[in-house]
Amino acid sequence: MGISFSWKGGQAWYVAATKNRLEKLKPILEDEGIKKVGHNVKFDLEMLANAGIALRGIAFDTMIASYLINPGSRQHNLDGLVFTELGHEMQPITELIGTGKNQISLKSVPLPRVSNYSCEDADYTWQLVEPLTKQLEEKNNLGLLKKIELPLIPILAEMERTGVQLDTKLLKSMSVSVGKKIDALEEKIFKLAGTKFNVASPLQLKEILFAKLSISTEGIGRTKTGLSTAAAELEKMKGKHKIIDLIIEFRELSKLKSTYLDSLPKLTDANNRVHTSFNQTVAATGRLSSSDPNLQNIPIRTELGQKIRTAFIAPRGLRLLSVDYSQIELRIVASLANDAKMIASFNKGEDIHTRTAAEIHQVPLERVTKEMRYAAKAVNFGIIYGQGATGLAQGTGIDRKRAKEFIERYFEIHAPIKKFLDETKAMAHEEGFVETWFGRRRYLPEINSNIPPIRAAMIEVSAGLKKISSRARLLLQVHDELVLEVPIDELAATAAFVKQSMESVYKLRAPVATHLAAGPSWGELKALD
Repeated sequence: MGISFSWKGGQAWYVAATKNRLEKLKPILEDEGIKKVGHNVKFDLEMLANAGIALRGIAFDTMIASYLINPGSRQHNLDGLVFTELGHEMQPITELIGTGKNQISLKSVPLPRVSNYSCEDADYTWQLVEPLTKQLEEKNNLGLLKKIELPLIPILAEMERTGVQLDTKLLKSMSVSVGKKIDALEEKIFKLAGTKFNVASPLQLKEILFAKLSISTEGIGRTKTGLSTAAAELEKMKGKHKIIDLIIEFRELSKLKSTYLDSLPKLTDANNRVHTSFNQTVAATGRLSSSDPNLQNIPIRTELGQKIRTAFIAPRGLRLLSVDYSQIELRIVASLANDAKMIASFNKGEDIHTRTAAEIHQVPLERVTKEMRYAAKAVNFGIIYGQGATGLAQGTGIDRKRAKEFIERYFEIHAPIKKFLDETKAMAHEEGFVETWFGRRRYLPEINSNIPPIRAAMIEVSAGLKKISSRARLLLQVHDELVLEVPIDELAATAAFVKQSMESVYKLRAPVATHLAAGPSWGELKALD
């Protein structure tokens, strides 16, 4: 409909969109030398791209700035930010278009009113830049905005516009199959309960479990409406009655069916590609998140999760390439703590969990059993996130006393990690935040030393990808993994380039390593290493 501009507080201009006007604006908007600021610039970039304009020169994003200043909050919308920072209450859109059944299209609103509404957005976004810049400078986060977050905006926008191809027929077939399994589970549940009821209703389920079947309520949490039947509480009830396992499976299948099997085919475009949104301002840890649909939460370790991933396919002549960081959390903590033993193990290319098991049990590497390695893996990952003896015991099936001994022995062997964790907690109590090597701060009582390098890696990969393969495209980012669409004849060169980029984006004391895999679908990847 139009674009609003401001470059002086209290003034703004609205240009109603016509082909002629857009053509006149295009050279300005595409000029890298003319710096632009905005609120949620990724949205503007994608809307302008639809009109054939490639927005360049992005110098500031007030939404991302707000997030870096206060990552613990999810309220980074323009109206709230303007009220908090400038004490001004913005005009709500409902004043223009109404609500409910009486809501009208913005195109039906008189031009002067649309102009005023849009100009207010541009004006106050401009006014926010100075105070937010000062706050970023005070927190040493201006560099993080300019070096990591802003360069990522056009990369994410291109990924969103590209999307990933789906085999919708496979998803629909799976939906029918899973639906039958859910129906069969429901019948089994009814039989054990001795009556039919709505398994998806927490109130009815509560009545069946605690009143009719008299399952013990010891240790079960409560909500405002009484005893809880949330997933964590059902896990506590495992082994108390056969119906519990069936209910857990019923819920898992129902959720996957509604979230992915039924929903994804409805979200595809004319080319059967689904377009997720990548969010820079949601996760307090600094991770990117995915929404509408969320493609980061498809379970990877379940059989159904793997089948769902096989529906994410590469078009003919192409392959999906997956490159993900190997044990990145352990490599980071070893580097931050400067733990010589763990760094040496990584440098030798040893299996770190086998090494840990050998040290804890004081046996040679070749005598480490699967069970010993499994427990050591739980220790390695659990300890850096503050897991205690009780949590370790529950996760591994060993008794609490043995778990306590494991942790004590671990900290004897890896004293630098114990020292680092203690010092980090002390700093958090003293300063009120923890900080990553990139300067990202987390103002939360929990301490998470994770430093995801994936954003920096995406910038590095995007910058050089076209030189390696003109047709290769970044599709997805899932935690520590990048997924690309690559021509078969350029797969080896692209894989080598992405691997080198991700492993060298910055240097830790411990070597950074990646796993490479490729295949016709996301669920049928074979290792390239």
